[in-house]
Amino acid sequence: MREWMLSARDVLVALHREDSGQDLIEYALIAALIALGAVLGMGAVASAINSAFSAIGSKLMNSM
Repeated sequence: MREWMLSARDVLVALHREDSGQDLIEYALIAALIALGAVLGMGAVASAINSAFSAIGSKLMNSM
């Protein structure tokens, strides 16, 4: 039982020292934040474009 506890502790210490995946997680979080900003920005741009095309369409219909 004592050997098992020592090996479990060694594994936990090794996992605590291991930080090679930390950079990957940080880059993934940054990419997710950029994607969220792009999606929110595209919603505003899409509504502005839609209203511009609607205005152009109504002006065309009134001129006929």
